[in-house]
Parts: sequence; C-alpha cells; structure tokens
Amino acid sequence: MKKLISLLLFAMLLFVMFESTFANRGRQYYEQAGQIIWDINTNEKVIALTFDDGPHRKYTPEILDLLKKYDAKATFFVLGANAERNPDILLRMYDDGHELANHTYSHPSSPNVPNLLKEIRQTNETIYAITGYSTKLFRPVEGNYTDDMIDAIAKEGYKVVMWSWHLDTLDWKHPGVKKIVSFVLDGAKEGNVVLFHDGGGNREQTVKALEEILPELQQRGFTFVTISELMEIQSKNNDDKQVEIEK
Repeated sequence: MKKLISLLLFAMLLFVMFESTFANRGRQYYEQAGQIIWDINTNEKVIALTFDDGPHRKYTPEILDLLKKYDAKATFFVLGANAERNPDILLRMYDDGHELANHTYSHPSSPNVPNLLKEIRQTNETIYAITGYSTKLFRPVEGNYTDDMIDAIAKEGYKVVMWSWHLDTLDWKHPGVKKIVSFVLDGAKEGNVVLFHDGGGNREQTVKALEEILPELQQRGFTFVTISELMEIQSKNNDDKQVEIEK
C-alpha cells in the first residue's frame, strides 16, 4: 500500500512539473520578457483606447469623428479583410494620427501557428499597401493565445497587446450605453488599456458611450495615447527606476 501511495505521489509530482513547464507561462513571465503588454504602472494621467475588428463602413468614421473632436488618439486593431473592403477608412485612421495594429486577416477563432502567422503577414501587407505603414503590434482573437503562439509571434518581431482585464467593455454583447459608460468611468486608471470594438456588428452603443466617456475622461485630466506612446512611457519609467537603483 505504501509503495502504491509513493508511486501516486511521484506521478503527481511529474504532472505538476510538466504543467509548470509546458502550460501558459503567465503574465509575469511575458511582461518581463517584453512579449506582451496589458497595461503599465505610471502616475501620468494617460489612458489608451483600443478598437478591434474594424474598419467598419459606418461605425469607424463615427468613432473617428468623436476622437477628433476631443483630440484623442487611439489604436485600431484591424482585420485585413475589412481593411481591404474599406481602404479609404483605414487611410483616414492613419492620416488622423491613430495607430494601426494587426488583429489577423479573417478573425479565426482557433488557428494553428502556421495559419496564424499567415494571417498576420497578410494583414500587415494589406495595411502597408494602403498606408505605407508597417505595424509590429498584434492582438490575438478574443485574447486567446498559447506559449507556442507567443514564441512564434515574437520571432516575427511583433509585440502582443492585450488590455486591462477590468476594462473589457464587452460592447460586442450590447450591454447598453449606460453600462459601457459606467464600466469605463468607474474603472479607468492611469496607464490602463481599454477594449472597445468598432467592427464585427452593430456598434451604435459603443459610439453613444464614447460620446459620454471621452469628455468625462478629458475633464478628469486624462490624455488619450496610442499603445506605442504608452510603451514609450513605460520604457522611460523603467529607465528612471534603473537610474535610481544605480544611485
């Protein structure tokens, strides 16, 4: 009996070791490796608004109009197929000073690594053909990823961008304008990344919510920055900390 228990304990130990080696490495690992960003720690009143699944023929221009009204910059994680259908809107995003980023070509729910890389390359080629701009930011579909995916994406030179977990607006579920507004305004903090959608369906609630969110956050003193600008702030903060340590 004791021998059987010992064997079971040994098997459990091997399983735990296997899981820790091959399972998802976790946020701390990816942040330290510089492969994924969720948000940043900063005292600066900055916040990054991000939009997935566009460009959309109707809703993206409405969002761009609102962003321009409040002098707000955002990052758009575009689908290559939608960019091809709406090249003029993609070009407007770029000309308005917003950041263009990659969200695959066709929004596949569970692609294998080779197909995912193919989709990323195809979308990047599309963005470049329309704007002359080549992005190195990528957001996985529905935020799903594996260690193998991240390793492969990193080798391609891309940085994966997620969002502050408490600021996924779930606007694609149409929760109502008031819920989207209160969700963002109650949770917004310095260095956060907010997830909206400008494509993939009816985004009327998103547009109406932004009409209230943008002026309120501006009134609170927030500056709306792109993901690259957010990363620059993070890099500067890390440099400052290193200087303090060396002192």
